[in-house]
Amino acid sequence: MAVRVEPSSKRRQPMRKVHVTLTDTAVEPAFDSLGLPQDIVEELAKNGVTTPFPIQAATIPDALEGLDVLGCGRTGSGKTLAFGLPVLVRAAERRAAANRPRALILVPTRELAHQVRDALRTYARIVGARVGDVVGGSSYTRQINELRRGVDVLVATPGRLTDLIEQGACDLGDVEVSVLDEADQMCDMGFMPQVSELLDQVKPEGQTLLFSATLDGDVDKLVRKYMNDPRTHSVDPPVSQVTTMEHHLLKVLPRDKNKIIAQIAAREGRTILFVRSKYRADTISEQLAEAGVPSASLHGGKTQSVRTRTLAKFREGRIQALVATDVAARGIHVDGIDLVVNIDLPTGHKDYLHRGGRTARAGSSGSVVSLVAPNQRRMARRLLSDAGVDAQQHLVNPGDELLTEVTGAREPSWEPWIEPPEPVRERRGRGGPRGGGYRGGYRGDRREGGFRGGDRREGGYRGDREGGFRGDREGGFRGGDRREGGYRGDREGGFRGDREGGFRGGDRREGGYRGDREGGFRGGDRPRGEGGGYRGGERRGGHRDDSRGGPRGNRRSGERFDSARQY
Repeated sequence: MAVRVEPSSKRRQPMRKVHVTLTDTAVEPAFDSLGLPQDIVEELAKNGVTTPFPIQAATIPDALEGLDVLGCGRTGSGKTLAFGLPVLVRAAERRAAANRPRALILVPTRELAHQVRDALRTYARIVGARVGDVVGGSSYTRQINELRRGVDVLVATPGRLTDLIEQGACDLGDVEVSVLDEADQMCDMGFMPQVSELLDQVKPEGQTLLFSATLDGDVDKLVRKYMNDPRTHSVDPPVSQVTTMEHHLLKVLPRDKNKIIAQIAAREGRTILFVRSKYRADTISEQLAEAGVPSASLHGGKTQSVRTRTLAKFREGRIQALVATDVAARGIHVDGIDLVVNIDLPTGHKDYLHRGGRTARAGSSGSVVSLVAPNQRRMARRLLSDAGVDAQQHLVNPGDELLTEVTGAREPSWEPWIEPPEPVRERRGRGGPRGGGYRGGYRGDRREGGFRGGDRREGGYRGDREGGFRGDREGGFRGGDRREGGYRGDREGGFRGDREGGFRGGDRREGGYRGDREGGFRGGDRPRGEGGGYRGGERRGGHRDDSRGGPRGNRRSGERFDSARQY
């Protein structure tokens, strides 16, 4: 069903809402009927995306026309491509200038920013648009350099973007399309003032797309202030029960709770378990590991690199249980999550819906299980009622068949799980395997100056031949048994060597450092300055000699320590 509302010529007038609820699914549209470029449609088909979800079919045509769009739908309903594909098409019309993006996508969390960025980059290459991200916890330098090179579509969290604008590294004056994704959570997290300041800096006649699971409170204020007669599409009621998602309320005794958690986490498949605090997340994940369940914690107290690695392990199946705070309730999209467990009840019905949105995404099925003690049952029933959820209630004990039937719980091994070390990736040199460059044969086997050059000759770092750093031949630094200036060598001028001028040269002659002959520093029979000694005069092999052998030289070459080669 299509309803057109002609946009007003004036910006930011009081909004006249037009609610469009998609209920007619008799005819399923295809992406090639939505107005998208054929190259993008073909790329979608290659990725197995052929039929648009309702929110995509409803919003993409309006967004491509340049209309303001207000999309209301639950998390996991396909909103990323609903706004992302039109934004890429609009941004690809011309290149962005340095530090001046042409499209802005604001999201509440780092994880969601990375998810949106990665989802769009696949299709950005098709249209020639550049997608960048600006989020907290990541390198300022990388983000500043990326902006300087030019970013067509910028995915950002409000805090870090505000910082970079204050530093002069970003200017929103060229932004023609603004997107607010998960607008309700941004408002709930206190970003409303920053979001307003950022939207005040974009082009006033630009396009605004807003997507949210709920449309009340501060979200409605944003809509009224920054959107102009938007086309509104609601594919789900603001609070809705997903038909493919089951809800269960498990009544447990406090003394049994930890054992029941371990049995649920030991089930087959990926499981997310939500708690209220960082401390609880770390404690429970450690307890699960002690019980033999591969697990990890995820919360805002961890650095972005750790959070990214943890999510990667969860996606790859190296851990099967993720214990998270509400920082992960939005922004995590991992295929195959079929169970969400509320170890601690959320503070409100919105948080309950967002936690549950990690499962039963994009038409798949899943379950949400909440563990409640006897004194929490009334609060839990009120929470589920506010969320519009009809949950089945069960009284369970550890090891019950009913617990296994509802959650797939099974007995863990109770043998501590130790995370295996991550595989070490081989470092590749910049200079290739030849030619003596630093990293040019890093631990390689080639010749001529390879850093730690292995078994070949001429200057290999720790090599075995001519001039090898710790090598065995001519001039090798710690050169072993060969001659001519080997560092710690045994012949002619060897550093700590045994012959002519060896530094700490022992029993040989000509300037041995602490040696026994001819000018040895602190060891010989000659005064300082008369021959070959440390900082000595005119004899051969003197360290920092003033004659032949040069600064820090051992012999005639004038090079450091080596008499034959450079290392």
